[in-house]
Amino acid sequence: MTPFKLTDELLAEIEQHIESRRDTDLVNLMEDIHYADVADIIDELNEDEATYLIKLLESDKTSDVLTELDEDVRESILSNLSAKEIAEELDELDTDDAADIIGELPNEIIQEVISELEDREHAKDIVDLLRYDENSAGGLMAKELVKVRESWDVLKCVKEMRAQAENVTRVHSIYVVDDSDKLKGRLSLKDLLTTSTRTHISEIYIPKVDSVNVNEKPEEVAKIMSKYDLEAIPVVDEIGRLVGRITIDDIVDVIREEAEKDYQMAAGISQDVEADDSIWDLTRARLPWLFLGLVGGIGAAGIMGGFEEMIKQHAVLFFFTPLIAAMAGNVGVQSSAIVVQGLANNDLKGSVGNRLIKEMLLALLNGSILAAILLLFTWFWKGEFLTSLSICLSLIAVILVAGFIGTFIPLFLHKRGIDPAIATGPFITTSNDIFGILIYFSIAKVILGI
Repeated sequence: MTPFKLTDELLAEIEQHIESRRDTDLVNLMEDIHYADVADIIDELNEDEATYLIKLLESDKTSDVLTELDEDVRESILSNLSAKEIAEELDELDTDDAADIIGELPNEIIQEVISELEDREHAKDIVDLLRYDENSAGGLMAKELVKVRESWDVLKCVKEMRAQAENVTRVHSIYVVDDSDKLKGRLSLKDLLTTSTRTHISEIYIPKVDSVNVNEKPEEVAKIMSKYDLEAIPVVDEIGRLVGRITIDDIVDVIREEAEKDYQMAAGISQDVEADDSIWDLTRARLPWLFLGLVGGIGAAGIMGGFEEMIKQHAVLFFFTPLIAAMAGNVGVQSSAIVVQGLANNDLKGSVGNRLIKEMLLALLNGSILAAILLLFTWFWKGEFLTSLSICLSLIAVILVAGFIGTFIPLFLHKRGIDPAIATGPFITTSNDIFGILIYFSIAKVILGI
């Protein structure tokens, strides 16, 4: 498949067709373009052009395009559509996608849109999904699935499956329930095809099946599906009844959003923002951590001020201050990043004590190697052994402390139920800068006898 490339020429042609109202030419042009690429095109159009194009496309394609748009763009387009027009698009979507879009609408519009949905069963399922917290398995699941009762024979099972499959885009699994809709297991398609039509499902279904509760966090669902390589996972309510399923495409979105959030937190951005957000929103997201960095810098400057006389006597110590601060920050971020990644993937082995000991040994080894290189450099450069020794011993101590802080803080936050991703980036860097400067000049003061 050749990747789609939105060129200036293509965009200009589309805009010209819209301006001239050459609908046939525009439809023909868009016919072979994937809906995800159509969404990219709409992102480049103004609001009126985007709305015109959305209304022109066939409903099945328009509905898919809507799911690919950024929330802000989608909100802008939907505000220009009537409740009936929105309902026509949602009728073509799976219930989870339709519920997500309806959930973004103003409250006064939601009921109106639901009342315009032609498929009343579809509308009922959407309303059912809207009652779940969006940050839960219930808010992530779709109602479309194929389920059979354990009391049916194979012949009835096949007939029922045919009817259900019409509403399911892709059949990942066949779930088996009892007469109360409680999940019992799953059915192998091979067993279904190779068994007598009079055999009861209770005799051939596989009783073991991974499932999640409707209240489970999406991050936990992602871990389960990733660990067991699942393309879909059934969702059950508090009493074990099958109420929906979550498919891998939804989990990929969860993983991407979590990665983006953790990356922003590690970079010192405290809110979920995008590059095209307003300057005020971007400022609010970045300023808290920048303020923390400012406080840390003032603290480090204050510490250095306390060693002013020593710096005057041994000016070379001042030259290595940025190196000490940088090494402390880098080691701390490296240690915390490994721990945060391990916590996110749930693959940290051993106790907290063992993890700390391992990081301390690693820091000692790295610090010793770097200190030996630095000792030779400073000794040959300045010829002052005690000064060189103080710098190198300080480097080892700073790396050890930075490794401890970078390891301990994420583990501590995780134990407290706080997202450990906030430990990386500016927080670790700033704290290690302060401790690093303090340790550096304190050790130098002892060794140089000042």
